[in-house]
Amino acid sequence: MTMTADPRRSVPRTDQVLGDPRLRAAAGRLGPDLVKQAVVAAQQRARTGEIAPTEVADAAVDALPAQAASTRPVINATGVVLHTNLGRAALSPLALDALVEAAGATDVEFDLATGARARRGRGAIAALAAAVPAAEAVHVVNNGAAALVLATTALAAGREVIISRGELVEIGDGFRLTDLIESTGARLREVGTTNRTKLADYADAVGPHTGCILKVHPSNFRVEGFTSSVDVGALAGLDVPVVADLGSGLLTREPLLPDEPDADTALRAGADLVTGSGDKLLGGPQAGLLLGRTAVVERLRRHPLARALRVDKLTLAALEATLRGPKTPTWRALHADPDVLRRRCDALAAALHGTVAAEVVTSDGAVGGGGAPGLTLPGWAVALPTAYAVALRTGERAVVARTERGRCLVDLRCVDPADDARLADAIRAVAVRTVEADEPATDRA
Repeated sequence: MTMTADPRRSVPRTDQVLGDPRLRAAAGRLGPDLVKQAVVAAQQRARTGEIAPTEVADAAVDALPAQAASTRPVINATGVVLHTNLGRAALSPLALDALVEAAGATDVEFDLATGARARRGRGAIAALAAAVPAAEAVHVVNNGAAALVLATTALAAGREVIISRGELVEIGDGFRLTDLIESTGARLREVGTTNRTKLADYADAVGPHTGCILKVHPSNFRVEGFTSSVDVGALAGLDVPVVADLGSGLLTREPLLPDEPDADTALRAGADLVTGSGDKLLGGPQAGLLLGRTAVVERLRRHPLARALRVDKLTLAALEATLRGPKTPTWRALHADPDVLRRRCDALAAALHGTVAAEVVTSDGAVGGGGAPGLTLPGWAVALPTAYAVALRTGERAVVARTERGRCLVDLRCVDPADDARLADAIRAVAVRTVEADEPATDRA
């Protein structure tokens, strides 16, 4: 009788596999637990006969990710400057450096001179105050929605928030302003109509139960035609705290975006508090900005909820560098010269000549992030066959383009010029895969 060797006995031990130089290097890069999991899974595949025992180390290496985090870097070729699904604002090189420097132990809440505790993130606070001189005081929380939650909780919990019906907005992913405010324990007092609200509507609603008036910029839609609204300056005369939620994070006027309100103008008009986001038009990390009168900001800062909304040291470092540094990638993308974009697109199309049918076409970019709805940013893109959109997204270096009228448009507005060569390589790699997939099968016997 012939005895068949048990294949499980020939599977190498875990410690033997982990001794492979490739896996030792991966353990240092990804962590030992993740590497060990990949080895155990490969050993199981060998036990079931799916792979040979000699292939365990190779299988484990192949199963490991390129980096410890699952989040993948993406080249934003959509033409949308603040693409919410792609993380909105791209950080500046200075902000990236500051973030890395802050990753270890820092003086985020410590005075090195005195050895005593200090106000958290005082550098970022000072930079924000310097950027908007009209603000008597400023504070930072972890996102724009948190800024509004803190404001309405501190000023109007158990009381009324007066708001125009035309400003009861819903933004991405089903998020509704009404739900947010009511979650704080405040009661909404809607005034006016969807298209027209007058100062008298607000004045009639003000009473002993009023906590604040909330003026919301409906940044992701426009109402045109027979409309009217009340500006912050007029509301400031009603002797009730006025909170202006700008959303976009624009600190001062921007000629390119004349319809976008800014914090400086709102405060000078009489707003008691302005809220906004750091990762939108400011071009920085995700953060909630609170700027206004000292008494109001201090009331918010000392509220117990402020602790739960506290911003982390990495965000504070990146925010300060954004505020103190040069023009951000967001600013450069918004102000991109169409002629320069055309030349870059021509160069990209030339680099792809003979590889794929590429055509340079006009392309309107967008602000994104709920900012400046309807505003188009004239530019150019390289048009490819529509199938390239999926292939580029799923390639080794993910490129997110957009599809329009049956074409894949690669818009360079938000692409760093330093990435143009990588972008060309990614498109060529897709072209090679496409050609190989279309080749007829051949008999190799």
